[in-house]
Formats: sequence, C-alpha cells, structure tokens
Amino acid sequence: MKRRRTEQIKIGNVKIGGNAPISVQSMTKTDTRHINKTVAQIVRLQNAGCEIIRVAVKDSISARAVKKIKPRICIPLVADIHFDYKLALESIAAGCDAIRLNPGNIKRKEHIREVIKACRTNKIPIRIGLNSGSAGTHTAGGLCRIAHNYVKFFEKQGFYDIIVSLKASDVLTTIEAYRKMAGACEYPFHLGITAAGSSGMGTVKSAVGIGTLLAEGIGDTIRVSLTEKPEQEVLLAKQILQSLGLRTFYHDIISCPTCGRCQVDLVKIVGEFKNKLSTIHYPLSTKQVKIALMGCEVNGPGEAKDADIGVAFGKRTGVIFKKGRAIKRIKAEDSAKELIDCILRLH
Repeated sequence: MKRRRTEQIKIGNVKIGGNAPISVQSMTKTDTRHINKTVAQIVRLQNAGCEIIRVAVKDSISARAVKKIKPRICIPLVADIHFDYKLALESIAAGCDAIRLNPGNIKRKEHIREVIKACRTNKIPIRIGLNSGSAGTHTAGGLCRIAHNYVKFFEKQGFYDIIVSLKASDVLTTIEAYRKMAGACEYPFHLGITAAGSSGMGTVKSAVGIGTLLAEGIGDTIRVSLTEKPEQEVLLAKQILQSLGLRTFYHDIISCPTCGRCQVDLVKIVGEFKNKLSTIHYPLSTKQVKIALMGCEVNGPGEAKDADIGVAFGKRTGVIFKKGRAIKRIKAEDSAKELIDCILRLH
C-alpha cells in the first residue's frame, strides 16, 4: 500500500507524516487539574504503548497543571483547547508539545493569530481538529470547507506546522471527509471516528473507519475514541495498525473459530496460550512470529505449516509444526506450555 505524500511535523520527539511510522495517540479521561491521577493514567498508557497523549484544558488551573505533569511523563503532551484561546497561550507557556484548536468554537481571527504566534515562537505544531458535533455540520463537504478555510488562514500567517483531523461519529462521513481533504492539501492527518461508542460497536466503527483510510494510504497518526478505559483505545489502535501490516507490536496469532469437527476445547487452549504469552517480556524489535492454533484437519495442517509455529489438533492431541515441518505430537492439555517453549527457542 502506498501512503499519501505529506509534509512531516514533530510533536515532541515523535515524527508525524512523511515516511514516519503511523503513531498511536490517546486522551486522558481524568480531570487534568488532578495532577497525580492524570500522571498515573498517562504512565499506564505509556506502558500500554501510547506514543502521544492529549489532556483536556478547560480552565487556567488545567493549563498550569500541564507544567507539573510534563516532567513526570515520557511521551509528548498535547493541550486540547476549546472556546477560550487564552487557555492555548497558557498551555504553551506551561510547556505543552502541541496545541489542538477546534475550528467549531475558536473562530476569531485575532485570537487564532495570537495562538499561531505563540506556537511559532515555541516551535510547536497545531492540530486543526474538527468534530462534527461542534463544527455545526454533519456532512463531509461541510467539514472539508471549514478545515480548508482554517488552513488557508494559517497559511496566510506563514504557519505550516499543521496536522488536520475531520472526525464524525458516522463512519462513511468520516471516510468521505478525509478522502476529500487528502486531495486538497499535503498536511499530515490525525485519524479517528469521534464518539464511536463503547467496546462493541465502537470497536467495529473505529476499525472499519480508520482501517479503510489507512488501507488507502491516508493517515499519519490515529486515536481510537471509545467509552472505555483509554488503555483499550491504545490496544485497538495497535491492533488496527498491525492487522494492515503498518506496525508490528505483537506476535501474530491465528486460530480457527471452531465447528462441529473440533474435538478439543480450543477456546480454552487459546486463552491459556495468550495468558502465558503475555507474561513473556522481550523487545518489540524482536522479529514477529506467526503462530497458528487450529482445531481440525480441514484447514489445520495447512495453516500450521504456513506459520512459524503451529499446532493442528485432532482427537485430544495435536501436532506441532515448526517452519512447515511436523516436530512433535502433544496432548491438548499441554499445548500452551509446549507452544511457549517452541517460541522461546525461536528467540
């Protein structure tokens, strides 16, 4: 897949656009004024693989909190600004790494001009972040028109350190908006489906919307928006990227859905295997291993042979394959441990 050509910007030490890897973002769900709680959540997100974090700045206390939060975290911090441009100025003074401005509620040119001036002085970028709920339009054309006018104003000020997002809660509207905007500029895009919902339908909407655009080469950084713990957002974002071969975060586990031919408790076996695998810590730079756990003789041997490590089950037993070659017959109850041993020997 060929990625859309964009300029490259930096948020802190994270490059966005150009040929940089597509980065994973999230947003804290704590009150930013509660510094310890906010830092604790950011640290959990760092450990989960989040690469950029955004915090809500709803008042001056929140803006000042940025200064105390920043030294205690290890990833770039973006200040999320709505309604009051002065909060952007305060957040910049407090040391944030980027500003998000909402064109739906920060509209006065003299105010935008002041934020641009401060960002230029401090050498930090601005995300022009549209959401259908606050933009006053729920059409792709409307979102693009607002974004385009905002971008043109920035360009008239000689400011090009820009990221653009055009998020709607409707998947098809979001896809259409990004497609339209992709042909109108070369700024990097921040992808997401806004207010996607909770883990069920929210997961589906995010995966379909973000995944469709990424598969078309559109998108440079992503944030999954779920009514869930933010760690779940990061997990899903990583899974979307890995499913398209854009990033590698985990070993690739494939397993069959099971049917009447399956004669082992494959659901239990896969669960045990994943639990054991999660306790193994090795660098993400380690080569990804493809692992297959298959329940019967129809697709099982073929998938197991195609994987780096695989097991194809029959009646209460299975055969482990390594790089296409059968190496061992095992009992179903021992399979999780046997597979882990094989993987450890690969490393």
